[in-house]
Amino acid sequence: MEKTAVELKKVDLPNGETIAYRERDGGTKNVLLIHGNMTSSKHWDLLIDQIDPEYKIFAVDLRGFGESSYHKPIMSIKDFSDDVKMFVDVIGLKDFALVGWSTGGAVGMQFAADYPGYCEKLVLLASASTRGYPFFGTSEEGLPDLNNRLVTYEDVKADAGKTIAVQTAYDQQNRGFLKAMWNMLIYTDRQPEERHYDEYVDDMLTQRNLAEVYHSLNIFNISPLNNGLKDGTDQVKDIQIPVLVLRGDRDLVVTSRMAEEIVEDFEGRARFVELKNCGHSH
Repeated sequence: MEKTAVELKKVDLPNGETIAYRERDGGTKNVLLIHGNMTSSKHWDLLIDQIDPEYKIFAVDLRGFGESSYHKPIMSIKDFSDDVKMFVDVIGLKDFALVGWSTGGAVGMQFAADYPGYCEKLVLLASASTRGYPFFGTSEEGLPDLNNRLVTYEDVKADAGKTIAVQTAYDQQNRGFLKAMWNMLIYTDRQPEERHYDEYVDDMLTQRNLAEVYHSLNIFNISPLNNGLKDGTDQVKDIQIPVLVLRGDRDLVVTSRMAEEIVEDFEGRARFVELKNCGHSH
């Protein structure tokens, strides 16, 4: 199949941020792709190349990732989803399916809850839970301490085992550390071919909001329940469109319990499909 042209574009939002996005030529069915943490729209490249030409593809770089600006720090998933609302308004995009990967799934759920009438279908791919993604402190052995859920942004930013380790790799452009981390957690079965992998690492190094994303995921909770840190907003009830929940059976980042939480909180309105022999990124 002949490759369809993909163009990297930028638009200015009313809040002063500039959002970069990839747009694929052709197609009539609108699909908006929202990436996860440590990535940008760049990481959708193989999917964008291979997805059926009947789909019109848009893939954003969230604020602080990729080619987008980062003038004002984000402190919640809603900060991202409000940017997405401004973005779709500026480019005139509506009647779309939204695919959110990992952190992007949380952004997609918040967007769909806050702004009904835009998104027709929601696909949650290896997504953070409706109850967020907990951030635990680091034990003396260097492992996550499941008895120590961190509470504040300052605590998350000061965590040595995760935040400081990854941020230091960013600051020092330590590509070997980042590849080792992704091979251990993400590309557990097979790694991308070398040229692609180097481009993905280049892209990781553009992230300017690591601790803020960790914190935002930790406090995110649109469920009707307390997630161990805070009461939920119960906004999950406001999402009345079809929802598909996808999780690989070898995902080491998003647990099976997180996928179950999403399905439980949607109370029969979400369909779950397990992806066989898939990790967090296949």
